[in-house]
Formats: sequence, C-alpha cells, structure tokens
Amino acid sequence: MFIQTHQPCSACGSTDAAGINEDGSSYCFSCSTRQPATLQAPVVFQERVTDFDSTRLLLQSRTARAIPERALTSRTCETYNCILNGENVIYGYYSPTEAHTPVAAKIRMPDKRFTSTGEWSKAGLYGQQLFTSGGRYVTITEGEYDAMSAYQMQGSKYAACSVKNGAQSALKDCKAAYEWLDTFDQIIISFDADEPGQKAAAEVAQLFGGKSKIVKHAPGYKDASDYLQKGQAALYTAAWWAAEQYIPDGILNGSSLWDVVNEPLLDAEVMYPFPGINALTYGIRTGELVTITAGSGLGKSQFMREIVWFILKHTQKNVGLLFLEESTRRTALSLMSLAIDKQLHLPTTVSTEAERRTAYEATLGSGRVYMFDHFGSTDIDNIVARIRYMAKALDCKYLVLDHVSIVVSAQAAGDERKAIDEIMTKMRMLVQETGIALFVVSHLKRPDGKGHEEGSSTSLSQLRGSASIAQLSDIVLGLERNGQDDDVIERNTTKVRVLKNRFSGETGLCSHLFYNNVTGRMNETGVK
Repeated sequence: MFIQTHQPCSACGSTDAAGINEDGSSYCFSCSTRQPATLQAPVVFQERVTDFDSTRLLLQSRTARAIPERALTSRTCETYNCILNGENVIYGYYSPTEAHTPVAAKIRMPDKRFTSTGEWSKAGLYGQQLFTSGGRYVTITEGEYDAMSAYQMQGSKYAACSVKNGAQSALKDCKAAYEWLDTFDQIIISFDADEPGQKAAAEVAQLFGGKSKIVKHAPGYKDASDYLQKGQAALYTAAWWAAEQYIPDGILNGSSLWDVVNEPLLDAEVMYPFPGINALTYGIRTGELVTITAGSGLGKSQFMREIVWFILKHTQKNVGLLFLEESTRRTALSLMSLAIDKQLHLPTTVSTEAERRTAYEATLGSGRVYMFDHFGSTDIDNIVARIRYMAKALDCKYLVLDHVSIVVSAQAAGDERKAIDEIMTKMRMLVQETGIALFVVSHLKRPDGKGHEEGSSTSLSQLRGSASIAQLSDIVLGLERNGQDDDVIERNTTKVRVLKNRFSGETGLCSHLFYNNVTGRMNETGVK
C-alpha cells in the first residue's frame, strides 16, 4: 500500500513518478524500478515535535520531497527547506543573514493546525535568507505555501517570501524586514483575496510608498497556492505582472467636508521650547517641513537639540536624528547634557555616574531616540532610505537632518543647485508620504558686506542653491548672532527670525535666546 505518491525516483531521475510503501520500499511508475527500503529515504510517521533540537536535525538531515497536493516540486521544497515528516509539513525559518542553520520552524499538521518551535525573535521572513538584497522584484505573501508557489510559477527567477503568521502579523513582520525589502526596486504584495488579506496588503503597501504593488487575484482564486494547485501558473503570472501600484484612499468631494471644517482647531501636539517662536508659528505640527538656517558656527545644531529635548519631555513619540557633522557619541552626549544642564561632551565637565545615568535614562535610555551612524555614507538615496525607515519602521514622528549641505556635497554631479532641488523635493515627498515633522538644517550664502558670523540679518534669498529650500519648506527659521562681538552677552545671544510661515503667514523677528556657557543651555530672554 502506497503511503506517499508523486515522489522522486533515484533510479531514473523522475521528480514525481515514484510511490512509497509503508515499509519504505518504492516503485517507480516511469521506469518500473522497485527499490527496497534501504535504498529509499526512510518514512517518518506523524509526530508532534515539541523541542527545536529534534526539528533542527530533521531540517538539516532530511532531503526535501515534492508536495504533489500543492503541486510543489522537490526543487522548490528543497530551496525553501520545506520537508515532509510523515503527514506533517515542516517549514524551516532562518536568520535573515544566516542561510545555513535554521533558528525556528513552523509545523503544519494534517488538520491544518500549526505548531511552532525555536527562537522566533531571530527569524526573518520565510525565505528571506535565500535572496540577496537589491534585486528588481520581491513578492510578499501571507503563507509559506504561497511564497513557494509564487517563486515556482515565476520560473524561480524572483525573490519570494512570506510573513510569519498570516495577515495579522504582516505589518509587524514587514517593518522588521524593512531595510531588506526596501532595497528591491518593486515590492509585489500577493496576500489572500479575503478582507483581512487585502486590509493587511494596504497597510504593508503604505510602508514602501510608490514602489508597492498589490496583486489583484482573478475571480475564484484565493492565493498564489490556489493557482498552482489548479494548474493556472500563467494566470497567476499575468495577475502578478498586472499588479497595480498602491494609491492610498483619500480623494474627496468638497461638499462632504462640512463636519471636518466645522471641527474645532486643535493646538499643535508639541510646541517649540521658546514662547516667542510659538507666538508666530503656533507650534510644531507633523506633516510639515521646517528649515533652520544660519551662518557657519552660529548654533544651529544646539538650537535643534533644544527642540529635540523638548519633544522628548513633552510627548511620547519617537525621534530620529541624522546629525551628519558629528559622531553619534557627540550627538548622544550633547543631548544627554540638556537633561542635567551640564556639558558632558566637554572633557573639563565634572559629572557623577548617577548624573550621567539620569541623563541617559531621560534621553537615549528611553528607547525613543534613533540615530543614524553614517560612517561617511551621506549620498542622497541612502539618506532618503534611512529617513523613510525611521518614519515607517521605527515610528519616528519627529526627525532632524543636520545638515543638508553635507548631503549636497556628497553628490557626484557637482551641480549644487540641482542637488539641492533633488534632495529638497525628496524631503518634501517624504513628509507628505509619512506624515512626519522633518527639520532640515541648511547653510546660508555669504551676504555682501558684513557676514552672518558678525550678526548680519538672514533672508530667504540667502539660502544656499536654488529657491527650492524656501519654496518647499512650510516654516523657515533664521538664526542670527554676532559671534565676534566684544560684549559677552551679545556674543552669546541668538536672534530668531521667522522667514517663512505657511501656517499663519506671520513672519519677522520673534525671539532672543541666550546661550549659557556653564549649563550649555539656550534660554529665551526676550521676544519681539
């Protein structure tokens, strides 16, 4: 009596012509060869595996066989390390960077129940370890069978992987694998045709913006495996190539907006730390691009750190920091300094371990601060990818890019005007796509006569490069200070000028900030 059919034959090489008997012997219907049990892979009857060590041994020692009822070939199953253990199917899961040793497994039983074992926190998407990053296409599916089916129907040419636990885990799993997925030119989402699957597909598509496409299944087909089982690989391939670019909902008729416009206006979620700036800007809003500009060495980074520290104290949101002119250590220490009013980044500052621990827990130790350790990699595409990752995968609502001139100087083209146009356009699109509040620090052109380092007033016309910085920013704040003044008060007082204000239209000088060399803090001493 055959207990397994459509199995490979080691005598003639057929992939699905052999049947296996209860005693492990086999008969090939293609070449009529009979083989005793000693020459055929042993059959292991159904068992409930409860420890991962035994499952790992099975995954590492068992030769994968075809799964006829799913129309999956032995080659596909071997590629994904999907093995049969009696009537159970075992899917091997791996670390995203280690393709040799499984770290977890999911076991599918005949009644469609699942059990799992291993270290799931280390596991990537199912099949992720098989494909190098940076390809043209990657397909994401809801289940392991679907990933293998999509891969096989596409001629084993394009990356295909599955989320770990169906639609309910899709967004979480894709966030965890964001960096790898985002390296592909196009991300094809092939989830189930039911409502939970399509809802999850839309959520995942939003992670990757314009490179996302969603497969619309043909009537009567639920998922990728369904096509393969019914012998309709060509139909699936057609649906795959016809996948539509994801466009979010939101086109509305103005006549339907009475309830919206009649709602009371809410204050910004968080204000600036300085009342004078708030009086003109009405605070910090997500979905806005704010440019901070000043002459060289006039405290732009310190001004931004004050804002970041204020956000950390007054919200529970995550912040992302890309301070490209300094090391992550300097950024970390400077931010910690604000929590205890001591300049921890200076070697002459005396502080106790308890003080440093207090400063750390209030800032970095909160788990809400993410920093970009750039190692000199500041080309525009890398910066854009990192900001999108912080916004989408790490849920950062407030981000700082300090400063845009470094990104511009990294461009190989050498045309500063075009480079500034490109990066500001991409920053504007990122803000619209992700809904973040993005602060961009920019340098000024040197004015005629007295320079900014000697207290010259700022203006939009002095922004570096083309007019795109002014045009694409919602708010532009100019910082002015005479760093060469003989008077110590004047030398350490920064004037803040609102150069552009799309929100309220109010502009002009709004605040005076005094920098205390002892505490390392900027405090408002007067307003307009």
